[in-house]
Amino acid sequence: AYRPSDQSEANKKLPLSVNCQRFSKRMAAYAAQEDRMGRAGFLRLFSPEGEMEARVRALVAPSDMDDLLLNSSLLIWDPQEGRNTSPAPSWTDYEPIPINPWHVLLCVMGTLMSCENALVIALIAYSPTLRAPMFVLIGSLAFADFLAGLGLILNFIVTYIIDSGLVTLLSTGLIITAFSASVLNILAITVDRYLSLYNALTYHTERTVTFTYATLMLMWLISATLGSLPILGWNCLESENTCSICRPVNKNNAAALAISFLLVFALILQLYLQICKIAFRHAQQIAVQHQFMTTSQLSSTTKGVSTLTTILCTFGCCWIPLAMYSLVADTRSPVVYTYTTALPAICHSIINPMIYAFRNPEILHSLRLVCCGCRPYSLTMRPRTPSDV
Repeated sequence: AYRPSDQSEANKKLPLSVNCQRFSKRMAAYAAQEDRMGRAGFLRLFSPEGEMEARVRALVAPSDMDDLLLNSSLLIWDPQEGRNTSPAPSWTDYEPIPINPWHVLLCVMGTLMSCENALVIALIAYSPTLRAPMFVLIGSLAFADFLAGLGLILNFIVTYIIDSGLVTLLSTGLIITAFSASVLNILAITVDRYLSLYNALTYHTERTVTFTYATLMLMWLISATLGSLPILGWNCLESENTCSICRPVNKNNAAALAISFLLVFALILQLYLQICKIAFRHAQQIAVQHQFMTTSQLSSTTKGVSTLTTILCTFGCCWIPLAMYSLVADTRSPVVYTYTTALPAICHSIINPMIYAFRNPEILHSLRLVCCGCRPYSLTMRPRTPSDV
């Protein structure tokens, strides 16, 4: 007869590993019997201490019990922690996360953005003639937008594949750094255009090249600092009620980014107004020298002003809605408004190559050389200034 008390005394003399193995076998037998009889039938087996195991042994043959012990996934006794632990579930045990269509759209836009700006970077790096300061700035803008596209792709992977707080903060920091650098690059290009008109005689000097590279270093340093704020603690992973419209960025960080953008936009607007004034002044000076302003000169000046106006309006319409909405909304606001204001800002990085790169004849010439291997005879290879871009 099976006597639990005698068996317990005997178990005390055995090694701990043997007792753990016996306990696991008993739990396997209990689980197997529960699978056979169902939960209700198995609970009826419970009686005074010791009878349950005897009934299980009587209902399950020894050979069957051994097979069940080998093929069952059961609780395992952890002697160090003194509790039951379960083996880690396999990947098939996890339910798939429903995919948000907005996230798919952002990932597609990030892919398009990366490919388009990678082409611009390759063209500038491939052509040895594209080494002027304005092309360096255009290449820096393309690199920033390229990183922004990679950040959107990485954010999609983090959301649905890698569930890690640190990786989420890193992807968010990359996106903030890239888009901040994109906006600051546009400011640097605007400053370069202004200097090319204001200091036309001294623009093509070594001093301008040094100033351009120093500006780029400062600009990327500022962008990296802004992108590192979520990693340094300006995030809402531990306090959801402080989240902004873009989790895990908190409301203070989002407000700082929005105000910084508005200041940059005001500075760009002021520079473009000065550029228009200088352009009209030059046109008037030329008209005084020739006693009249020709139709081509008037058309060229008007076309330049309209181009600058289009660039400025496009930049403002794409970024101002997101900046203003970031100041007044938080994580409790409707998600559709967040994506509606964020998509134009992302689209701006897609159209940047069309505005700043593919409108330049020298970049188009390099593109034709790569695609066709031929040199178009209609291209005028005169020296160009940022005002022509």
